[in-house]
Amino acid sequence: MKHEEIEKLSFEDALQKLETIVRDLEGGRIKLDDAVEAYEQAVSLKKHCEEKLKAAELKIEKLETAADGSLTLKPLDDMQNND
Repeated sequence: MKHEEIEKLSFEDALQKLETIVRDLEGGRIKLDDAVEAYEQAVSLKKHCEEKLKAAELKIEKLETAADGSLTLKPLDDMQNND
């Protein structure tokens, strides 16, 4: 699978492909030559999944109610620092 194809995958699809590769590698169902290529693909899929998770994490915000009743959004990082 090419890098461009991996970039188009959803998080769920990339994770499923990654899990399949890991199972195949762990189960010894891949020939050595193919295992190296599968490992490289797994690394790319892992990176893609991490990037998707990071992007989702940055979008998460906490909704807070001010004393006057107004609502404000606070970034996740601020929420973690205050806990």
